[in-house]
Parts: sequence; C-alpha cells; structure tokens
Amino acid sequence: MVEARGQHAAQDDSAVAALSFEAALAELEGIVKALEGGQGNLASAIESYERGVALRRRCETLLAEAEAKVQAIVAAPGGPTLRDVE
Repeated sequence: MVEARGQHAAQDDSAVAALSFEAALAELEGIVKALEGGQGNLASAIESYERGVALRRRCETLLAEAEAKVQAIVAAPGGPTLRDVE
C-alpha cells in the first residue's frame, strides 16, 4: 500500500509541476474553500491538504522565477529606471 501511495504521489507531483501559476492558484483556492467548509471525511481532507501543499510550492516556485526575471530586466543595461515610472 505504501508503494502504491508513493507512485500516486509522484504522479501528482509531476501533474502539479505542469500547471501554470493561474491554474495552480485556482485549484489551491478551491481546496482551501472545501477544507474551510468542513465537508467530507478525514482521509479526503488529508489528501486535499497534501495536494494544497504541492500547489502552494508550485505557486511559490513560479513567483520566485517571475521575480528573478523582473530583477534581471531591471538590472540589465537599458532596463527601467525610477524615472521611467513617473
């Protein structure tokens, strides 16, 4: 049973890794609402929580990548300056 669970988790991880930020965030919001609603049994709540953790990590990774890209653009020669913001 543990081996089957590990295979399922690996499939979930690869599925989460393929999600866009928007898709991951939308799914995460749905999980949060469902968990806050208190519906369902404990086993499904734990599975949902685990999925939510994976989705949160995906969102954090994508946000960090986006921040790094913005920082690279700003730091590049000819990148935006504070004078450009006015």
